[in-house]
Amino acid sequence: MRFPSFARALALLLPALLCGHAAHAQVPERTIEEIKVEAQARAERGAYPLGGLDPQDVREALALIKTRDRDEWAAGWGAVAGKYMAQAQAAKTPLEAAAAYKRAWRLYYFGQWPVPASPGKMQSYQNGLDAYAKYARTLDPPLEVVRIPFDTGHGMSEVVGYLRLPKGATGPVPMVLAISGLDSRKETVAETYEAVLKHGVGFIAVDSPGTGQAPVKVNPTGERMFSAVLDYLAKRPEVDSKRILTHGVSFGGYWATKIAITEEKRLLGAVVQSPPIDVFFTEKFLREGTLGNREYLFDLAPAFLNVVEGTNTIDDLARELPKMSLVRQGLLGKPMAPMLVVTGAKDTQVPIADIELLMRSGNIPKEAWINPVGGHLGREPRGWTDPVIFTKVILPWELRLLAQSREGAK
Repeated sequence: MRFPSFARALALLLPALLCGHAAHAQVPERTIEEIKVEAQARAERGAYPLGGLDPQDVREALALIKTRDRDEWAAGWGAVAGKYMAQAQAAKTPLEAAAAYKRAWRLYYFGQWPVPASPGKMQSYQNGLDAYAKYARTLDPPLEVVRIPFDTGHGMSEVVGYLRLPKGATGPVPMVLAISGLDSRKETVAETYEAVLKHGVGFIAVDSPGTGQAPVKVNPTGERMFSAVLDYLAKRPEVDSKRILTHGVSFGGYWATKIAITEEKRLLGAVVQSPPIDVFFTEKFLREGTLGNREYLFDLAPAFLNVVEGTNTIDDLARELPKMSLVRQGLLGKPMAPMLVVTGAKDTQVPIADIELLMRSGNIPKEAWINPVGGHLGREPRGWTDPVIFTKVILPWELRLLAQSREGAK
């Protein structure tokens, strides 16, 4: 199927319309047909952002989607997800219900991807929260939904997190504060960090500013919500407050880097994957690297418009994003917690110059895992996928740092 000529022209002009300046139009966003081909290919090889989705479910959902309309996108994925919600409700065993709810959650999550920027996508996000909550009730050890009071500066709100502790924990346990990225959510992060439980480590998964249920949008003081999480963990008797790590992916890596500086004394270490630091936030990179980025499936710049405070156009982003630079904020040369930096040399979403700048900054040596043929977060189309990088690179580093801290305390 091909776009009608008017719709195709509109798609090609989208970056210019967003900018307000036709002269700044860069690589056009994918058409719906290009999105469908690329999405199916990524699903077949288990690549981001379709990892964990059944390729047949993907094929069925994509067949229902004919245009780039956001609500139509959400409806296509929701139709397939609805079948699994019905299966879950009719399941004869808790195990069968859990599997169906989890499958429905993944589909609803992708129905709101990359951000819930329309009524249909917002409904898909809410449906996903509901499906995940039903799935989470089957988990052992249990998942606890915590609600941490937070002053946004414009009134009281809350930071919502998912906390899980190792089964049978009898004393204070080390923790990971896991931060989602631009289009991941605390639900996806919680799924990843289930792997630490068997090692006697707990986690709390939190949406990054501007995403999910976060109480604030992206702004120069958004890291305050993670300080509130650390305050909360310090009051939990089950948590060893001297052995807390943080891990952030992509824009979540920015926040993990920032609190590795601002909360250096309260963090044992930080894992940061492809963190934006300075160059990323320039207008030049926004217009030349972010608009129409093809490593990202679609709508990278529009996704940022949804999460950054005070923005409606690309020109607004060009004004607001530079304020987020850790160089401009005067933080990058300050002491920071021990750090593992993970990225790919061919990352087009965050410039390698930002990684080099981070590696040269601070007061202590850092470790790095840089995939010379990897893209964003160090991924490759095949081989080094997100789960492989987590299992073979990130988790061993975290466990080694925690083990060293335990030995040092004896």
